[in-house]
Amino acid sequence: MSYPRLLGSTALALTATLGPAFADDHPTRVTLPALSVTAPPEGSLTVPGIAEQKEILYETAGSVGFVDAEALIRRYSSTLQDVLQDSPGVRVQARYGQELRVSIRGSGIARPYHTRGLEILQDGFPTNQADGSGDYYQVDPQALRSVEIYKGGNGLTFGAAMLGGAINFVTPTARTALAPNIARLSLGSFGTVQGSAQVSRVLDDVDFLANLTVTHADGDRHHARSQYAHFNANLGYRIAPDVETRFYVGAYVTDQNLPGTLTLADVENRPRQVGGTARIQDQARDVRVVRFANRTSFGVGTGRLDLDSWVIHKELYHPIFQVLDQDGVTYGVAPRYTGSFAVGGLRNDLVLGARLFAGNNDSYRYQNLAGSRGLQTLNAREDAYNYEAYAENRLFVLPELAVMTGVKVLRNVRDYEDKGGLALNPAAKKDDKSYTGINPKIGLLWQPAEDVQVFADLTRSQDVPDFTDLGQTIGATTAFVPLAAQKAWTAELGSRGVRGRFAWDATYFYSWVEDELLQFSVGGDIPAATFNAPKTRHQGIELAASVELLRNLAGSHVGDAVTFRQMWNWSDFRFRNNAQFDDNRIPGLPVHVLRSTLSYHHPDGYAFAPSLDWVPRGAWADYSNTRHVPDYALISFEAGMPLADGVLLALDARNLTDRTYVSDFGPVVTYTPATATFYPGDGRSVFASIRAAF
Repeated sequence: MSYPRLLGSTALALTATLGPAFADDHPTRVTLPALSVTAPPEGSLTVPGIAEQKEILYETAGSVGFVDAEALIRRYSSTLQDVLQDSPGVRVQARYGQELRVSIRGSGIARPYHTRGLEILQDGFPTNQADGSGDYYQVDPQALRSVEIYKGGNGLTFGAAMLGGAINFVTPTARTALAPNIARLSLGSFGTVQGSAQVSRVLDDVDFLANLTVTHADGDRHHARSQYAHFNANLGYRIAPDVETRFYVGAYVTDQNLPGTLTLADVENRPRQVGGTARIQDQARDVRVVRFANRTSFGVGTGRLDLDSWVIHKELYHPIFQVLDQDGVTYGVAPRYTGSFAVGGLRNDLVLGARLFAGNNDSYRYQNLAGSRGLQTLNAREDAYNYEAYAENRLFVLPELAVMTGVKVLRNVRDYEDKGGLALNPAAKKDDKSYTGINPKIGLLWQPAEDVQVFADLTRSQDVPDFTDLGQTIGATTAFVPLAAQKAWTAELGSRGVRGRFAWDATYFYSWVEDELLQFSVGGDIPAATFNAPKTRHQGIELAASVELLRNLAGSHVGDAVTFRQMWNWSDFRFRNNAQFDDNRIPGLPVHVLRSTLSYHHPDGYAFAPSLDWVPRGAWADYSNTRHVPDYALISFEAGMPLADGVLLALDARNLTDRTYVSDFGPVVTYTPATATFYPGDGRSVFASIRAAF
């Protein structure tokens, strides 16, 4: 078997065994690439099929992850926590609705809101604004075909160079969709109603797909009502056998009430109440986003050239401590070449890319009068310009050994203009800050045996502050604070593979971080202030393992199986000889996170899986390390049953013991009993879904 075929086989087997509880493949079925020879081709030039996505992903000399949306069809999925909870190394902590903290290797460890230290892409196009900020509201879990996770410096394949790496959420095309028509209805706790419909067609050289999802939920807390609408569509046209263009359009509506933060005593005794001034100020986050994108792909000799372009318009109305009113546009172009050719008789894979993208944002603030605009306090313009080029090369010095090298060169410019002329802020002022960097990468990928890989690499990351960091609230006004970029060297060593009934994916990483961007909460309703910590250390273990305990319970050669899966994240993030905090742990994330699942799956579609999510000791709540967040354990259960051909009934029950716990919080300098910075997790909930694919 050839080395590429071995990698593809490993990728498919790993996905089957280390993926979500109801993955349809079995650990021992590692011959799927051979089956694809007689199957119709999946995917197209602009969007590869699932098998090709996995093969490309698992040829990375570093830690990566993959989620096949087909394995999620029995799960009620309304947030990215539902999508990513089985992925080792990815920590998702929910606040309310679709507001989450997503962290890989401590990215955004101290920021309990929006995106920090992660490149979030949809179909390969950045969803982050040009300054690096962003959120997760526009990613629809019901409109995904797969998720590609490139941890740390492995995100270089997309041009990303942030500490956490990159996550690419891939929507289906008509050529990769699970069925031409899909409809789903979900009902559940907290007044939840979700409806989703998808239609797709292939018409010779033209294909199109459209997906609409509408979700309503009252939330487990008062003043947590949410209403979301997601629309995603794409149209592909095969101009010639080696030329294809694909247009994307998306529209996303978010109306989210904010329930506010609580003290620990309130979380334990009155978790559903509204915190602080959230109700009085009618705090909310209302967002309108429209996205247009195009990818035109050309077959070029032994490679492919992609020309990407995109524009995103975003409107934000966000009454919190003040009313934040923003209107911005992000736009860019990104050529990318991928090719495979021989160098001195050795196989060589090359990625060359550039990204030129910018954003212009009008930022206004007003006094909050019960959720309405009062006296204006800010009239500012935020402009971000990014000029980036990157390369990644993989040379197979032996059939079983590849050397990967890469580099990213960047120049990021942040221009800020406070136009002044206001009663509380009369003086106009212009500020700017430029960031440059060269971020290299080197790694090894070794295949000592069939379906076993070992990898090691060393990468450099650079996180540029966004305007939330640079424009800090001081009193009633906003001031520009020229923070330094966060820089880090990260080394990782790991292995992934399948041997018989066992499968594993394990990585150890260590990061030497300088000028880490950290936040601490000034007040319950005021965004955190940001500072650079001179030297910090991040290290950890990302582990997923599975074993097929029993098979063919329903009869000889039936193919049903009972599988046990274990995921463990160990995170040790600390200051290094800090003048104020010494060697204290950085608050925000727990040291140990474990998820255990025991699943049964029958080829006819019957399945069930109890699971345990356990945090044996909560994270530190403060930089002074005086108070831990309480530990917790959550028991959940999923089940699926086919009703007819293409029709599936699913049940998803969560937190069955109705455990009260802290799901997320904003770190403070020193904890006191009056500290109100905590978000309680949802109580017991049950969701039922019916899905029809035809």
